[in-house]
Amino acid sequence: MRVIIVGCGRVGARVAAELDQRGENVTVIDVSQRAFNRLPQSFGGETVRGSGTDEDVMRGAGAEQADLLMTLTEGDNRNALAAQLGKHTFGVPRVIAKINDPVRSETYRALGLETICRTVILGDALVTAAVDGAEATNGFVEPPTAEPLRGAPVPGSLADAEARAAIAAASAAAAGADADLAVDETEVIQPAEGREGGM
Repeated sequence: MRVIIVGCGRVGARVAAELDQRGENVTVIDVSQRAFNRLPQSFGGETVRGSGTDEDVMRGAGAEQADLLMTLTEGDNRNALAAQLGKHTFGVPRVIAKINDPVRSETYRALGLETICRTVILGDALVTAAVDGAEATNGFVEPPTAEPLRGAPVPGSLADAEARAAIAAASAAAAGADADLAVDETEVIQPAEGREGGM
């Protein structure tokens, strides 16, 4: 399958690397040459520096032969424009656009584009995690892998003040309970005192 990915951010680079590893023919387009540094050294696909909204750049990347176009930049407008260019100008059979605005996402679906809306995905996953726990989200919310570190609170923090107040209250309560067992605190016992041959 010939895949073109517009946008080599964290999502685009991850998708490109995974598809490349599975043996797909992948071309990644990005306006920044530095963005391609996110791809692993083992990446065997092609990279094209340019805008996915530019017809010449898309043609040069092989859009006329592409089976799938994914527009994964950080901008809804860029993604929608590049997706429409691929679908309507180059006739790419499948086009998936990342659209963060749920209303726009539905609109572009009505225009024949597949969309993914992380706002909806994240919202649904977080509600499920809140109600049913992280395990119920099928990996969208990861449960912790270790218990949080236990220790003294950060000095000067609210937690520190609360801990000190709790310790003082517990000490006061204990002092009241131990009033009958009070010991003369002026008596100091030295090491080896009362033993023959001390130090």
